Amino acid sequence: MDNTTAGQPVTYESEDAHAGGLHGSTPAAWTAVVIVLVGFTLGAIAMVIGPNWVLFWISAAIAVAGGLVGKVMQLLGFGAKPDAHH
Repeated sequence: MDNTTAGQPVTYESEDAHAGGLHGSTPAAWTAVVIVLVGFTLGAIAMVIGPNWVLFWISAAIAVAGGLVGKVMQLLGFGAKPDAHH
């Protein structure tokens, strides 16, 4: 059981999360990875079935959007703080 109370804000900064820190185990990082993985998978499918250039460029945009979504989520507090890995 964790030691948080209802009045404490949820944070993803935990000294004991991993031996060397968070290593990207935050909701922002996982969301970015999943979106980028979907983009790369669609890009691979586009190349195998065609090449289907329209689907390929859509998948490239999805992969880029995944990085942007991860950064926005980090700025909203769902990721590690930039100085947390020092």
